[in-house]
Amino acid sequence: MNNLRILIIFIFSGVLFTGCYTIKQGVTLLGYLNRAVPLEKTDDKDFVNLVNDIRKFAMEDLGLAMSKNYTRYVELDREYLAAVVSASEKDSFRRHEWHFPVVGAMPYKGFFNIEDARKERAKLEKKDLDVWVRKVDAFSTLGWFKDPLYSYMRNYSVGRLADLIIHELVHATVFIKGQVKFNEELAEFIGSEGARLYVESRYGADSEEYRKSFSSDSEYKNYVAFIQELIAELDALYSSEIDRETKLKEKEIIISSAKERFNVEYEKRFSTDNYRGFSSLPVNNAYLELFRIYHAQDNFYSDLYERSGKNLPAFVAGAKTITKKGDPRTQLEKALLRE
Repeated sequence: MNNLRILIIFIFSGVLFTGCYTIKQGVTLLGYLNRAVPLEKTDDKDFVNLVNDIRKFAMEDLGLAMSKNYTRYVELDREYLAAVVSASEKDSFRRHEWHFPVVGAMPYKGFFNIEDARKERAKLEKKDLDVWVRKVDAFSTLGWFKDPLYSYMRNYSVGRLADLIIHELVHATVFIKGQVKFNEELAEFIGSEGARLYVESRYGADSEEYRKSFSSDSEYKNYVAFIQELIAELDALYSSEIDRETKLKEKEIIISSAKERFNVEYEKRFSTDNYRGFSSLPVNNAYLELFRIYHAQDNFYSDLYERSGKNLPAFVAGAKTITKKGDPRTQLEKALLRE
């Protein structure tokens, strides 16, 4: 799930330090931020120019909030930023949530030290929850600090870097408290479509840069579609009237059968080996719930984008009108389809 990013919130104001977790993560992040240097001081001028151009496109062309995000740079000795823990009930997709000041309930918890994430996983597993730990490459602090770039990002394709920057700038532009799924789906859609438009506008749809950036998109969509099929099958099981013990047994049968089917159908679905590892993953509800958070199963955003004229700046403008009162999807639809 390399192209999934996450919104991780750490609260740093002294009056909001609420315990060892916040203090430890805050101190680590502040250490990174203190090491950050102006982007222009890096020795890779092509990277500097590319980042600045993506930021300009995101803010001036797409209409995302003006900010100083991604104007600073941190050298890091690893290929990821944080480890994130998610958890879910074993017999349903009901998410475990953590509660933070300012942003409220969140369905994940981030750690800069992966061993801390593993300890959190062990605690949650003792509560009989399905748990998943994953590495993420970026997060947004929602304007509390200037979010920096990290050294491993220099190896990203143009499209992946544009997607990352635009995705995180969406979080800094639109954040509806208590609407995690909406926030992530919106950023995922605008980040992906914004990156495609950026690469197309700078290099052309027939360019080598475009091919490198998006050649794997169709395979990822196929993978998401397969996962959504599995989710739908399990959803039907969880909503049935059978007892919990039977549900758990049936759950394992369904997941095992899905893995076997995945292997049998692999060549029909994929042309590379990128997803062969699925059958060896310890797939559980926490893993599957991530796809429920990031990917709308009803294609709401892509359908609304099509119906409203495929104008991404207008889509962003509509999103910026959403308030915390009422359903954000309904508000977005009204803003874009206003007669």
